[in-house]
Amino acid sequence: MDALFYVVPCLILAIVLFFGYRVTRRSGEIRAAWNSGLTAEGHCLRTFTTTYGNGRDQVRTMLHHVYEFTARDGRVVRFEEEGGPATTVMGDVVTVYYTEGPRIAATASRPGRIRLAASTLGLLAILSAIAVMCVTFMVTYPDMSSEFGFGEDTGETGDTVVVDGVTMTP
Repeated sequence: MDALFYVVPCLILAIVLFFGYRVTRRSGEIRAAWNSGLTAEGHCLRTFTTTYGNGRDQVRTMLHHVYEFTARDGRVVRFEEEGGPATTVMGDVVTVYYTEGPRIAATASRPGRIRLAASTLGLLAILSAIAVMCVTFMVTYPDMSSEFGFGEDTGETGDTVVVDGVTMTP
């Protein structure tokens, strides 16, 4: 039973580390695309939304755009991007910032280095707080389980009571 109190925080920690990696990687790709100096005329092929939530009072909608552009080497590149302006609709012409190489990283977002850094650091701060809570729980769990009496029962409490000169162990 005690293993459960280590497995669940480890799973949460693994998920947090994965999301931290994804956030950092995407931020680096966007920054590299902006810094490359390469731009192309792109077209919005379509927009769609995804909805998350319980369907009642907590619903979150994310807008997605699918863009296509021709890179400098002649390759036609199609990519999907979350967020972006709601005013960009199918058929609109946009400026695409991209990197060269075998794997092209592209974005249609306008350069906003401070906004990108703030959002990346904010997400990483939240993920770090969750990671610290998981590690703290796993480190302090043995002390909590013995203090509050939920853990393995060894039969020994370590408490002694003296009644009328006689030492008793409950």
